[in-house]
Amino acid sequence: MRTVRYYQVDAFTKTKFQGNPAGVVPDADGLTDREMQQIAREMNNSETAFILSPDASDHDVRVRFFTPSTEVPSCGHATIAAHYVRAREKGLYNCTVVQKIGAGILPVEIQNQRADYKIIMTQGAIDFSELLPADVQESIIRACGLRKDQRDDRCPMQIVSTGHSKVMIGIRERSVLDKLDPDYLQLAAISRRTGCNGYFVFTFDSGSDDILTCGRMFAPAIGIPEDPVTGNANGPLGAYIVRHRLVSCDHEQFAFRGAQGQAMGRPGVVDVEVLVRDRQPHQVMVGGRAVIVFRTDIEI
Repeated sequence: MRTVRYYQVDAFTKTKFQGNPAGVVPDADGLTDREMQQIAREMNNSETAFILSPDASDHDVRVRFFTPSTEVPSCGHATIAAHYVRAREKGLYNCTVVQKIGAGILPVEIQNQRADYKIIMTQGAIDFSELLPADVQESIIRACGLRKDQRDDRCPMQIVSTGHSKVMIGIRERSVLDKLDPDYLQLAAISRRTGCNGYFVFTFDSGSDDILTCGRMFAPAIGIPEDPVTGNANGPLGAYIVRHRLVSCDHEQFAFRGAQGQAMGRPGVVDVEVLVRDRQPHQVMVGGRAVIVFRTDIEI
């Protein structure tokens, strides 16, 4: 029998029971794939992060992410949670950690702020799909519980990825966003057709000078009906905003804050930064805070 440490962490917030909960196993060396999947299913967070020793000299740490039903290549909030736990356990100061994840080998910045931490992760390569066919767009609109006239006409419906793809769906009003009641079975069926598991519905109608966007993210095809606060949606959204020139930004950098989770009673905020080259998005970083809810031991 073996004992592993387990942390429950709320990410993209400093208030317990808000933001996005993630599981973190900081000493996952020796666990089998089956054991990691079993732990993720048992704890039933949208993602659980498993921290492992490096297997080559080009990175400092490996991290694997499991939903309750499958492994995924990248996860924003679970990355924030994992490196927050690691920084707390090791007492890290300001530094950069190179992590190996399914989406590649990428840096994570650890900022020590008054005996606490902010974590900033660099996301993977930016990828834009072609615009979705009209019939697929219509199916997604219906499955999300939307009408065509509720969409923001400036925002083409497109799959965007910075390591884990999402369909970007812009709408005009926050009140519509808060009342969405998607058909999860239909969204999962559409995912099988498009190969994209996540749907990020967002609006610029934030009602705040400090917050640019509000969003909701649905991914029933991978066992996540709705995710409270999603780095892998807000990050691609930043690239998408720059690509389609939806707001004015300078020639080198665009930064904003995206809110999510209000409709679920788990509000959180993602800090997004996009590096821009030749007026196109080049690299995306997402950052946030975290808070540990509890720690326990699991005997396997």
